[in-house]
Amino acid sequence: MWRRSASFILDKTQNDAVPTTPPAVAAMAENTLQNPNPNSDISAYYQTRAAHHGVVTSDWLAQAQAAVGNQEEDIGVNAKSYLGGDELGKFSVIDEFNNWRKQPDLAEAVAAIRALASVIRSSDATTMMELEIELKKASDSLKSWDKTSISLTAGCDLFMCYVTRTSALEYEDFNSAKSRLLERAEKFGEISYKARKIIAMLSQDFIFDGCTILVHGFSRVVFEVLKTAAQNRKNFRVLCTEGRPDRSGLRLSNELAKLDVPVKLLIDSAVAYSMDEVDMVFVGADGVVESGGVINMMGTYQIALVAKSMNKPVYVAAESYKFARLYPLDQKDMVPALRPIDFGVPIPAKVEVETSARDYTPPQYLTLLFTDLGVLTPSVVSDELIQLYL
Repeated sequence: MWRRSASFILDKTQNDAVPTTPPAVAAMAENTLQNPNPNSDISAYYQTRAAHHGVVTSDWLAQAQAAVGNQEEDIGVNAKSYLGGDELGKFSVIDEFNNWRKQPDLAEAVAAIRALASVIRSSDATTMMELEIELKKASDSLKSWDKTSISLTAGCDLFMCYVTRTSALEYEDFNSAKSRLLERAEKFGEISYKARKIIAMLSQDFIFDGCTILVHGFSRVVFEVLKTAAQNRKNFRVLCTEGRPDRSGLRLSNELAKLDVPVKLLIDSAVAYSMDEVDMVFVGADGVVESGGVINMMGTYQIALVAKSMNKPVYVAAESYKFARLYPLDQKDMVPALRPIDFGVPIPAKVEVETSARDYTPPQYLTLLFTDLGVLTPSVVSDELIQLYL
């Protein structure tokens, strides 16, 4: 395993220019912010393409806090502002969550972390036990908003693990304990927001001049990696799959073209045909599981299979808040995440259509995982998960 600590990466930003965040994706319509049917197997994540989520270990957080200092991250809205509750009457964690999700470049799990921090801020609890019960109920409500979202669930669970497990709180009066709890919650969200930039910087040593990179669909963290490489004046070429059925690869190819990065768009079935041109594969992840494998948009598994057979490295870029306590044994051993598919022509009622939105790629087909915790081999993921959830 090769890795660098977050403090090294954040220290480096004091001397190097930090890349700006990716161009904002078009804001979602107001009516798409509410999950129309949270109990359905239809994935709200894939319906809205809201994106990813957030989390961190206590040791890593302590290092990052020291490195970041008093730097403030401009995310369009002050992280300490309160976006709901008193003005509208009774506080609703779902409404708060949806308010944060209006920021198109904010990951879904980070929005959940911000919402949970607001629960602490607005709570009328008078004891730590009452406050923890209130947080647990709010976390359960967010997780039930979209039961198919791996990172949303992982982000909420990790928030609860980190924020509520501090022995020092037992020796303070309640108001001081609540203030410290809120401080930790807000810092947790702030550092989770920085995850993509850390990953982008870590990955630069692996992108060399003249290389050809294959990417699948649209991943905001992969886009940040490529954008940073372009800003560092590296000469590289990208092969971008179409990313059916939502054609998210078209969006990525358009964004890369704006950066003057040479890009070639492929239909998904042309991956094997084009693999001999490729030097490396970069994909994102919906979730990183205990085995070191990843769950990602449909087609990732077959790309990894082709790459492995042709000795091409497969790199995964994923924020640590996507690390989930899951251990799928095969493709069907996952919570269903479905999405409607439009083939453009009428489909007879007797024809069954596969609507699964994601697949599972086992760890033996992956080379390295670029995370905000460092550059990990798949075999090390289980150790990191243990540290995250302790």
